[in-house]
Amino acid sequence: MNAIRTENLTKKYGSFVANANINLSIPKGEITAIVGENGAGKTTLMNMFYGLGRPTSGAIFVNDQKVDFSSPLDAIHCGLGMVHQHFKLVPSLAIYENIMLGAELPKTLSFKDRFRMQSPFIDKRQERIVIEKLIHDYQFELDPSERVENISIGAKQRVEILKMLYRNVDILIFDEPTAVLTPQEVDELLVNFRELKEQGKTILLITHKLREVMDVSDQVIVIRRGKVVGSRPTIQTSVEEIATMMVGHEVHLQTQKEARAFSKSPVAYQVNGLSTTNYLGKKVLDNISFEIREGEILGIAGVEGNGQSELVKVLSGLMLSTEGGVQLYGEDLTNQWPCEIRKSGVGIIPEDRYAQGLCKEMSLGDNLIAGYHGNSRFCKNNILDQKNICQNRDELLNKYDIRVADPEGTVSQLSGGNAQKVIIAREFDSGLRVLIASQPTRGVDIGSIEFIHRCILNLRQQNKAVLLISSELSEIMGLSDRILVMYKGKIVGEVAGDKANNSQLGLLMAGITK
Repeated sequence: MNAIRTENLTKKYGSFVANANINLSIPKGEITAIVGENGAGKTTLMNMFYGLGRPTSGAIFVNDQKVDFSSPLDAIHCGLGMVHQHFKLVPSLAIYENIMLGAELPKTLSFKDRFRMQSPFIDKRQERIVIEKLIHDYQFELDPSERVENISIGAKQRVEILKMLYRNVDILIFDEPTAVLTPQEVDELLVNFRELKEQGKTILLITHKLREVMDVSDQVIVIRRGKVVGSRPTIQTSVEEIATMMVGHEVHLQTQKEARAFSKSPVAYQVNGLSTTNYLGKKVLDNISFEIREGEILGIAGVEGNGQSELVKVLSGLMLSTEGGVQLYGEDLTNQWPCEIRKSGVGIIPEDRYAQGLCKEMSLGDNLIAGYHGNSRFCKNNILDQKNICQNRDELLNKYDIRVADPEGTVSQLSGGNAQKVIIAREFDSGLRVLIASQPTRGVDIGSIEFIHRCILNLRQQNKAVLLISSELSEIMGLSDRILVMYKGKIVGEVAGDKANNSQLGLLMAGITK
């Protein structure tokens, strides 16, 4: 029996076809991975399954019954739940309050043990009891009374799952569930998936991370440019075959770079004794020192939360250092304003593209010059030159293969990978002398990852200095000439890029230096 089946499902936005005649079957009680490049139409398809969008034509069947959802409530009543890539949680509320949101339990009032009636007040004690049992039944390690703002990203993911399980859904849709998780949290989530499958749940996993697909799925469906181009039982395919189907050509999964000696190359970027504290007065960077020579990629590895974010903020002017200094070819950039740092030739790819790199409601053209809008090409006599801004936009959309439905539209209309490409295009085309790249391929598909890696290696060929911060060890080892490891705000080790391995780096990331 199929949990979900579609017949010629099509979704159009004006003349743009997001999904074209989709025919697929999702077996009940299995884990099905739906993969494809960013902008391939995966999320549009899932939104139709969940009632967030209605098909232009075609049909959806749930448990072999034709459905026509007009809202997520309709989908939930039919047993479907969706966990979005960007969490829908209220930070100031407790875990149990977030799970019960919209389905609160009212207090019951009684008079002389005879008359009972529901009050307008919430029975928080009973809600905690109910959610404690739910957490116990699914073996999720959570404290129902903890505020969401105080828990990890992985824990927030589990809260989102429990929200759906509380509403008795049997089909769970996950849209890029591991895009913002650490490697340890990813492993925990995959264990959760297997446990949910054992309890009879059907899981749709929308992802571009092929290791996870091979680890946990029973079936793989590949979508490219709005169409299904392949479907395989996972045990009968390979990472290479899936990647080729996703992008339409052979993909080089291993990064290749020529060996180079840097001892005689000039030092381009230098950090000396950098330290800083957070708003609570806690030291988050402790005596960080390193140098990057021309044409060198210096990687920084570490479990997230060990000072990498603060280091990037200090280097990009978003946070002040309390000690130490930063120099670019001898020019002091310590505690300079972000605009001055950019003018000096520092390109920046921030770890959170929407919070720090883009304005979602601003046009593509304006986002592609953000931070460089004072450039004489785009601004004359303090007035923005819209003609040149549009020309720059069209050039970069083509050069960096940024796929958009409407060039005049906003960044909010783009997939995550294409939004990341906007940042890549803007920074790489800025005439930079050094690049600070933090999580440059987070949340992007395998084709875009290959493209971004190629762009970074091209900078290396042009003798630009690159500081690469990434939680993906394969990325760090594949691109870096040298690797530093951060632990609790300190650099605890250095490894040559061509000699690094997972075991060695893993020990350093855990703070084990001997």
